Amino acid sequence: MAAAAGAFSLREVLGAFQAAVTERREVLLGPYLRGWRGLVRFLNSLGAIFSFISKDAVAKIQIMESYCGGERQEEYRTLQSMVAYELASGLVDLQRRSEHPDSGCRTVLRLHRALRWLQLFLEGLRTAQEDSKTSTICTDSYNASLATYHPWVVRKAATVAFCALPSRNAFLEIMNVGTPEEAVVMLGDALPHISSVYGITEELYAQHKLLNLP
Repeated sequence: MAAAAGAFSLREVLGAFQAAVTERREVLLGPYLRGWRGLVRFLNSLGAIFSFISKDAVAKIQIMESYCGGERQEEYRTLQSMVAYELASGLVDLQRRSEHPDSGCRTVLRLHRALRWLQLFLEGLRTAQEDSKTSTICTDSYNASLATYHPWVVRKAATVAFCALPSRNAFLEIMNVGTPEEAVVMLGDALPHISSVYGITEELYAQHKLLNLP
């Protein structure tokens, strides 16, 4: 069964990220953004705690969807074609934000960093003991990823907010795939696909020295 309208479905996210990678290890931006839409529903289901991340993610998704549906949409079919097109056309601010603050390369980089946090957090939920503190899992995942790019005041507020997170089983029920045990199995299926997308993106951005765009 499909998830209720607007509800998070781990199965849908799994399908989107699985469809995002081609046999040639290209990342299709359409399925990638659909997967991100699903992850935003996950964040929203947790309440205001993650609004500082989900609102930014939605803004970035909308920018990318406008490119993917715009006049140069063929250039934005895959992550690889986007990077090649924007670099060749001088559309990326490599040293400082100036003429192209919303380039596709910079926009995807922000999503890429947030995807790393979600990947670590979901993996932590999957492998943790039933009585593990989700606040600790989330804080450790955040400190190992997004925290690097946030100012101190945001890091402090996030860490405090994480203390109010629900139990691990409550998180697993939000996945909308059945029992907590079934959710753990589904996470085991989903995370390799998310990791694959993340790894290909990281490799591509490192190759073109895009990992530290301003």
